[in-house]
Amino acid sequence: MLTIGFSPCPNDTFIFHGLVHGLTGADCPLFAEPLLADVETLNGWAMERARLDVTKVSYHALGHILDEYVLLRAGSALGRGCGPLLVGREPFAVQDLAGKTIAIPGRFTTAAMLLALFSRAAYEPVIMPFEQIMPSVAQGRVDCGVIIHESRFTFRQHGLLCLQDLGAWWESETGHPIPLGGIAARRSLGRELLLRIEDCIRASVRLAFADPGLSGPYCKKYAQELDEQVIASHIDLYVNHFSEELGAEGVAAIREFLRRGRQAGILPAAAGEIFIG
Repeated sequence: MLTIGFSPCPNDTFIFHGLVHGLTGADCPLFAEPLLADVETLNGWAMERARLDVTKVSYHALGHILDEYVLLRAGSALGRGCGPLLVGREPFAVQDLAGKTIAIPGRFTTAAMLLALFSRAAYEPVIMPFEQIMPSVAQGRVDCGVIIHESRFTFRQHGLLCLQDLGAWWESETGHPIPLGGIAARRSLGRELLLRIEDCIRASVRLAFADPGLSGPYCKKYAQELDEQVIASHIDLYVNHFSEELGAEGVAAIREFLRRGRQAGILPAAAGEIFIG
């Protein structure tokens, strides 16, 4: 029985509902009860190389674990107009973030790497759970913060301003959609099983698209924001055709993201091919 982990965010529960409830066909391998954890916890487990056979990871973390894992071509969060936002209480010039305290949702999140690619200034990153970032910025405990997930839809309710859309910056710089997170699986599972797992995740995505209401209770059970419109907006933003199949455009975006990370010294040299051979 395979182990699997993903986040409680609506995009992941929407994607994996069919798979974990046995709705994707008899050819799919058996999975143990999924472990749901925030993405930085999942990143940490993947870095330990010892916990999960199949796991959601940030693309930043992926760059550190390619010796042990490959990326599946189904299940990703990747797109346009959906990147992390740098927010603050009041406007200031983001061209120089030197000396600023900036809350980030984990050391190995894509948000952290995007900020590092955007600014090489000597700012002070403050790592905290993503749901604590907006209150921390609003209360003045940090100068600004990088927000992800449902926070994109609610930061104004905390009296915050968007100082920089880091996803929009990435798209302008590279022309690529922003790779946020993907599904990694152990290389040691072997090509045949890896392809079966990939196909089953793809089938789960297709099932979710075909009947969006089917996963509704499962998504709401774990969502940080219980407002159904916020949940629906979250899914609409982060689940798209790239979630079903990365395709040439998605693959190119991921390769460029990892290349820039290595070039900037954020990621180690490549330790293995990204995809199933």
